[in-house]
Amino acid sequence: MTKTLFKLDNVIQNYVWGSKTAMGELFGIANPDNQPQAEIWMGAHPNGCSKVAGSGESLAEIIAQDPHGVLGEYTAERFGELPYLFKVLSAAKPLSVQVHPSKAKAMAGFAKENQQGIELSAANRNYKDANHKPELVYALTFYKAMNGFRPVAEIVALFQQAGIDTLRDEVDALSALPNEQGLAEFFSVVMNLTGERKQQAIAELVARVELPAKTALAREAFELIQEFSQDFSQGNSDDIGLFSPLLLNVVELEPGEAMFLHAETPHAYVKGTGLEIMANSDNVLRAGLTPKYMDVAELIANTQFHSIAADEIKLAPFCSGNKLGYPIPVDDFGFEIIALDAEDKAQYVRGAEIIFCIEGQATLSCGSEFVTLAAGESAFVCNKAKVYQYHGVGTLARAFN
Repeated sequence: MTKTLFKLDNVIQNYVWGSKTAMGELFGIANPDNQPQAEIWMGAHPNGCSKVAGSGESLAEIIAQDPHGVLGEYTAERFGELPYLFKVLSAAKPLSVQVHPSKAKAMAGFAKENQQGIELSAANRNYKDANHKPELVYALTFYKAMNGFRPVAEIVALFQQAGIDTLRDEVDALSALPNEQGLAEFFSVVMNLTGERKQQAIAELVARVELPAKTALAREAFELIQEFSQDFSQGNSDDIGLFSPLLLNVVELEPGEAMFLHAETPHAYVKGTGLEIMANSDNVLRAGLTPKYMDVAELIANTQFHSIAADEIKLAPFCSGNKLGYPIPVDDFGFEIIALDAEDKAQYVRGAEIIFCIEGQATLSCGSEFVTLAAGESAFVCNKAKVYQYHGVGTLARAFN
């Protein structure tokens, strides 16, 4: 294989929470069967591997033919695969509240479940691979999410406003022990609610959020709980995830803003379209807003009970010429936004790269090879290209490692 630059055909995942209109409105992507178009996957993940446009050859096959040339020496030796998965994610309904394991716990959990003989496709499988799954999301539209535990004082105040008599003693205990230990104990109680006590607590919550809130934070949380209650069983949900807006920071990214989601941190995407880049993993431990399997003990063992203020969550980009970069505390991936100005510019390759056209049109070239991208299209650049040129008018997103 001598080519270094490929236009990609990417898999669209039709998950039920996806938007039926956003991909068409943003990128002109057809949806003739009116399916929910939840995610566009760009990468070599086996559950949705990109292909070379026009040839049908998979990106995984391209990498396997020459891993050191395609990925670069460091990436091939360090990871042995393309270490990231790049996505467009478009949520019309909330995704599950979830936590991703650390690298060490993913390796241990994967080995343990393999030893137990649990099939990779089994509903009760927690660890699909031995990798962690840190993520960055960059908003293309207004993008609502939950990310990280609120400060304990906020959690106490919100639960007190919610007036859940069933949990009054536990809320008082958290107020008396406003630290990580107290938060861990309180979260464990909420997640382990069962039977009549769980039904009573949720009934009290659903009834209370219909009443006027006393603070802006409570109003935002109560409105979200009402939405979740309607999304799950028409207001009769017994999903423990209904408590999540009282526990987790509610964040709305403006278009062009980004945030990072650390391992062992509970989070959920609620609504909007964005770019998401993550380590190449499918490990998810769920904490609500889902009918899928939940292993509460494993979830709690993989959760860090650090609080963070909502105004500390958004990432501050750093500017370099026509690029915006973002501080990312892992070496699995990097991410940049490139503003095109119709002039030719050179880009030195770092690892293996995927370039996605957010808007406008761009041409990438390497020697005699070139690829033209319109909005919604992407290209793969092999490490052995060393350097490529780009020009056009619009905006690109660059994923690399």
